[in-house]
Amino acid sequence: MHCPFCRHADSRVIDSRTSDDGAAIRRRRQCPACNRRFTTIETASLSVVKRSGATEPFSRDKIVSGVRKACQGRPVSADDLALLAQRVEETLRSSGSPEIDAYEIGLAILGPLRELDEVAYLRFASVYQAFDSLEDFESAITSLRAERAERAAREEAAGAGAEASPAPAEQGV
Repeated sequence: MHCPFCRHADSRVIDSRTSDDGAAIRRRRQCPACNRRFTTIETASLSVVKRSGATEPFSRDKIVSGVRKACQGRPVSADDLALLAQRVEETLRSSGSPEIDAYEIGLAILGPLRELDEVAYLRFASVYQAFDSLEDFESAITSLRAERAERAAREEAAGAGAEASPAPAEQGV
């Protein structure tokens, strides 16, 4: 790292800390030539490979704007969209790859969006997965209904299991 003051080609790291959101590393450095201190913020780059083959830097804002269109008229707040974009970015970064295919980003959006709002999910999926017919919509809706039924059954079983087990004090009686 070049010193911003004297342009010396090297510097020494004095302290390293992660940023509040954990996406960057803040390093305090000192130049051995002029002894001045400065701070650097380091982030891992993440590039998106478009269908055309072109690459561009990953942008949470693009995720938010794309999902916002699917959520238009739905009870979804800007904070919800920001959290969704953060979850998607975390998922993509956890793959460890510095380049992500644009198609993979769409796949990463579908799961959190389904949890956030089912109607917005259907809107997004219909464009992203290029629904061609009513059957495509019907199969997606059937899948959502099945997932909802499974979730309700699990919650009911978990609630019934908690009610069925006696309290510790009652076990000894």
